[in-house]
Amino acid sequence: MRRRPNYLAGLGSLVWLFVVGLPLYVMMVATLQTRADYAANGPLGLPGDLTLDNYLNDLNDGFAQYFLNTLVVTVSVVALVLLLVPPLAYAIVRSDGRAAGRVFRFFLLGLAIPSQAVIVPVFYLIDEAGLYDNLIGVILPTAAFAMPVCVLILTGVMRDITSELYEAMTVDGASTWRIFRQLVLPLSKGGISTVVVFSSLQAWNGFLFPLVLTQSSENKVITMGLYDFQTEHGVDIPGLLAAVVLSMLPVLLVYLFARRALVQGLMGVGGK
Repeated sequence: MRRRPNYLAGLGSLVWLFVVGLPLYVMMVATLQTRADYAANGPLGLPGDLTLDNYLNDLNDGFAQYFLNTLVVTVSVVALVLLLVPPLAYAIVRSDGRAAGRVFRFFLLGLAIPSQAVIVPVFYLIDEAGLYDNLIGVILPTAAFAMPVCVLILTGVMRDITSELYEAMTVDGASTWRIFRQLVLPLSKGGISTVVVFSSLQAWNGFLFPLVLTQSSENKVITMGLYDFQTEHGVDIPGLLAAVVLSMLPVLLVYLFARRALVQGLMGVGGK
């Protein structure tokens, strides 16, 4: 039986496409115009002469350094999370003692504490450690606040590994390290991919810690560098939007290549 086309659904899809596409059109067109042309045409006006000067000016005016700083922070945060979270989640899942349960509840408590609530003691702690206005001072608290969610994700994934697999490797004489390396890590690839995506997004889009814990332009990250386009005389909207597009590209690439692993890993949170 031939089904009738759903015109209402098609109309709704067109409306949704317009709602999503219009802001993207406004942003991309603005980045390809000079500041004078943008002021003359308006955000919805048709572009005249297109130019890449906004992107080139951003890179020449220090945005490349902000990009590099953000990349250093992001890679370091992801490395710390991958170094600490998988062994911790494995210990929580495989341990029968009360200490493991208390550690897990301690990390769950971290989900209820927003970074804004503890930014003052974090500032004093970083300052006393001599890490103020240093990228390390941004990396450490960013990784710490990303860990509770990452622990929750990986413990859920690792609990889905059946006890029969653990017992089979134990019977074969495998050590704890070998079980972790040859069994747990390969079967937790989806959760580990989710942890990588989550922690990298947290670090790349971080604003509060760089704002409070850095001061010099040499240690600025992308989210702080966007302030440079606002002056007492106005805002360089084309330059600002070009910087936003440049900052979006790595996040977009990560999402495009890891979205399936991200969804699968989050589904593992509800594992038994």
